[in-house]
Parts: sequence; structure tokens; C-alpha cells
Amino acid sequence: MKNCTSRARFATLSMALGAALSAQAQLQLPSQIVTATRVATPVTDIIADVSVIDRAALELAGQASLREVLAQQPGVQIASSGSYRSNTGLFLRGAVSSQTLVLIDGVRVGSATSGGASLENLPLERIDRIEILRGAASALYGPDAVGGVIQVFTRQPSQALELGVSAGVGTDGQQQAGVHVSGSSGVLGYSLGASREKATGISAVANPASGSYNPDDDGFDATSADFRLSTRINREHGLRLSLLRSDTDYRLDSTPYPNPLGLNRLTSDARGKTGMGHATVQWDAQWLPHWRATLTAGNSNEQSLGDYVRSTDGAAGGSTQFNTNRRQATWQNDITLGNDVLSLMLEGRNETVDSNTAYTVTSRDVRSALASYAFNRAAWNALVVARNDDNSQFGNFNNWALSGGYRVTDVLRAVASVGTSFQAPSFNQLYYPGFGNPILQPQRNRATELGLKSHLGDVSLGAVVYNNDIQGFIVPTTNVQSSLAVLRGITLTADVRSKDTSYSLSYDYADPRSYSTSPASNDLRLVRVAQNVFNARVTQRMGDASAFAEIKLSGDREDNNLSFTGRDLLSGYTLLNIGANWKLQKNVSVLGRINNLTDAQYQLANGFSMPGRNLFVSMNWAM
Repeated sequence: MKNCTSRARFATLSMALGAALSAQAQLQLPSQIVTATRVATPVTDIIADVSVIDRAALELAGQASLREVLAQQPGVQIASSGSYRSNTGLFLRGAVSSQTLVLIDGVRVGSATSGGASLENLPLERIDRIEILRGAASALYGPDAVGGVIQVFTRQPSQALELGVSAGVGTDGQQQAGVHVSGSSGVLGYSLGASREKATGISAVANPASGSYNPDDDGFDATSADFRLSTRINREHGLRLSLLRSDTDYRLDSTPYPNPLGLNRLTSDARGKTGMGHATVQWDAQWLPHWRATLTAGNSNEQSLGDYVRSTDGAAGGSTQFNTNRRQATWQNDITLGNDVLSLMLEGRNETVDSNTAYTVTSRDVRSALASYAFNRAAWNALVVARNDDNSQFGNFNNWALSGGYRVTDVLRAVASVGTSFQAPSFNQLYYPGFGNPILQPQRNRATELGLKSHLGDVSLGAVVYNNDIQGFIVPTTNVQSSLAVLRGITLTADVRSKDTSYSLSYDYADPRSYSTSPASNDLRLVRVAQNVFNARVTQRMGDASAFAEIKLSGDREDNNLSFTGRDLLSGYTLLNIGANWKLQKNVSVLGRINNLTDAQYQLANGFSMPGRNLFVSMNWAM
């Protein structure tokens, strides 16, 4: 408790110091946000707790992957199972990976077997911006949006011709290269690009006592490509096609099950192969001055393969396959009524599993209908949402949400929300041999939050207190349906700009716990989530150059021990990253980053390694 209090005071003091800075320039905020309401809404009217990562921020990420970029955001924690681009779990407001919905251009992605999305397989080069909606959002987006929603928008066409080429190298054998071109010709807009990343990596497993430990380096090789084409048929109608393909081949330390060749940790050469294919077609139609309709059809395919061979002679020792195909069609109608907006939506989705593991059921359908009404007044605004989801396995579920914001002063808003969500069990939770439980029922939850938002010129501050009660919570490590889980916490944020210096600060206190009628398992803190996390970033502009520093302070977290007979405590850690970007010429810049400057040794999942100090330098040419 003392540790929590001291960190909270530190974060609050940092915010107060930032607010006290005298500034000469306006803080740049995104003009509109889509994910918070499903309709493009001015940021000044957003009630929900939302963050936006724009293209400029992604270009400074260097060798970092999407998981590291997300981990710097308020309310987000990650757990990695070793080395670069290895399997990653994400915790948004303490909710587990399967309880965070991931969208690409409005269409769901992820695995129907594990329930989570392979974030490590999404390349930063192919992303235009990311919006993070924190808080239960099943009323807006349906099942699985218990902790929130992460929406990725792929690269957009530009008005004029733009060309970009980048190449970089770093420690641990890191190499990156990418090319991108976009532009428009008449009524057509286009964007296409490709990238490749690789590294020799580090050993995935850190503990020599582990049965999977192998001291060899576990690297990765990833390729990706995207294409977008948009056209305006006339002033009222437009079409858009977007395609994305990404494949990652990474090594890991593991042995197969079953194990016909009797491989051990030193004779097994294990490789994970993940792939993502995504296609979206969207038609925007302005039928009447106050009626806009959007029809979206999308298909996503997520592949997760595992190959095991004997390292001495290459003999096949086993393989796994867990593929998911999702098809989705959404028809959304937005009707403007003065300053208000009425939205009506119909949606159909199918998800199908293709695996060499025997699942009793391999497909399900969800049919959904939504109605929302956004009130917009000078002093207050509100959003009312009602939704029905008809799941072919579990029947009908109704969810609702009510949120509102009130302008206490010209610079201060009070916000509040309450709503319900639900989540159907994944195919692994239901049917995986030796683990699944086919009598599991959907988890139901009710979430509330209160917050304050302040924006005055160069200073933007936020504070949110949230509580999310999940009835029938399915404990991820045991697959037991407990009576209750409670996700509660506080998020404090501050963004400040003072002349050529900008500051971004956040502090999170998260206390997710599960409760059961069994005394032995009652009141258990959910694993791999730290109670206290502080993030800070400082950027200093100096003419044609800029320098930045990022720091993360994380408290300890619990995890299952290697024998799965109890729990281990993973120690807290401090990470410091520094970097600089220098424009050599009008079209040429150089980026240098050092991640984990102090070479901190830490773990985000028990027994698995994390990279130590690593350097990356890249050159970027853009026209």
C-alpha cells in the first residue's frame, strides 16, 4: 500500500508540475475520433477515455513493434513469451487479451481459439494511426469488448504523390526495410507499401531450470504488404478497398505434445508461424443531406502454425495448426438531427476454426442490431446505446450503455458512464482437448466510470476512476468459471507543451481480482498485471533535430510458477529509452534509438526473456 501511495503521489506531482509550465504554443490534439462512438466526433465532445497514436509517433518507434508502442499508453500492459515478435498478451484496464477487441479498419481480427489477436504480427509500417478506447464497449461493438477496443487504421491515400523508403539496422541482428507510395489521380486515391523485419534475437526462455530452456538465439523474420484504393463515384458516393497481408516466422524454446521422437529442450528446433490476411470493402453513401449510410464487408484470416523438427537431422517431430477465418458485414446509418446524431446498425459475422486439433464445434454466427443517439448541447453531451447480439451457440444478449459529459467551466469537463457487456467463451475454453469445458456460459459484466478532463491551450489533463464487475468470470490459467471478477483502477494522464518541449505522462493503478466460493482460490489477483505503472515521455525540438526520452516504472506482478503449483512474484522494473531524429536534408532524416538504456533485467511472463539494452539506427527518405 505504501508503494502504491508513493507512486500515485509521484504521478500527481508530475502532472501538477507539467500544468504549471508556462507555454507559448498550442498542444496538438487529434481533431476527430471514430472509435469512441462509431461516428467521427470532435475530440472536444468525446466522453470516453481514448488515446490516439498518429503516424508521426509511429515513425519514431524505430525497432519497437506494436506491442511496445501500445505498452507506453495509459491503461495498457503487455506480457511477452520471450524474444522479439514472440507471442504477446495484452491487458487493457486489467482485462485479459481475449477481453480486448481489435479492429482493422472497422473489421474484427483475432483468433477464435485463443480469443486474442496476434498484435506482434501487425507491422507499424502499414499503420496510419491507432485509436484506443478504454472501458467496456460491448454495447457499441458486441462481444469481447470488456476491457476496451483497439482500432488500427491502415495507411491512407494522400492528395499529392508521396514516396517513402526506410532502412535500419540494430543490435541482436535487427534489420528493417520498407517502401511506401501514395497519391491520387482524378477521382482515384491509392496507397501501397511493403516492409520486412528480421533479427537473430535472444534466447526466449530465461530460466535454465525450465524444461524448455535452450540457450540458443530465437530470432524472427517478418514480411508485410498493404494496398488501399479509394474512389469518389460522385459527391455523394465513395468506394474503398483495403488489403493487408503480414507473415511472421519466429523461433521459440519448446517441445511438442505428443512427442513421437522423444525430443528434449536441446534437440527440438521449434518455430512459430503466424499470418494475417485482411480485406475490407466499404461503400459510403450520402443519400440525403442528413442521412449517411456506410456498408462495410470484410474478411480476416489469422494463421497460427507450430513446427517442431529434430535439430540434428531435420526430422519432423510434430506440428500444430490453429487458423481462424472471420467474415463480417456491417450496414450503419447515421442520421443528423440538428446537432444530434441517430445511428442504426445491422451486422452479421461468422467465425470458423481450421485446426489439426479436434474441436467439437468449429463455427458460430453472430447477428447484431444497434441503435445509438448522441446528444450534443453547448454545456453537455450524452450518448445512449442499445444493442442485441444473437449468438448461434448461446442465444440472445442485450446490452446497453449510457454516458454523459458536462462542461463545469470553459476548460473542465466532468464525464461518467455506465453500461453492460458480455463475452462468449472461446473455442479453446469450450472444446480444447484436456482443457475445454463445454458447459461454460458467457461472462456478463457491468462497468461504471467517472472522470474529469481539462484542456487549456498547452495543457491537457485527465483523471478516470473505473470499476468493472464480471459475473461468471473464466479464469484464463485454470479455465474455471469463478463467481466474480472485479477490474478496478485509476488512470491519470497529462500532456503538456512548452515552447519546443513536450511532455506526456500517465499513471495507472490497476487491481483486477477474481473471487470464488472456494476458500483456496478466493480473492486472487489476476496474473501478469502490475498494480502500479507510470509512463513518461519528453521530447525536445532543436531546429532540424529532436531528442526524446521514455521511462516506464512498473510495480511487481504475480504469475503462475513454472510447475503451475502456485504463484511467483515477478519483480517491478524501470525501463529507460532514449533517441533522436535528425533531418539531414529536406527529404532525408536519421533516427537513432536505444531501448532499455540501463540494461534492466526483467520478465513480463514467468520464465521468459525480455531484450536487454539494444540500439537501432535507421535512415528515412521521403518525398
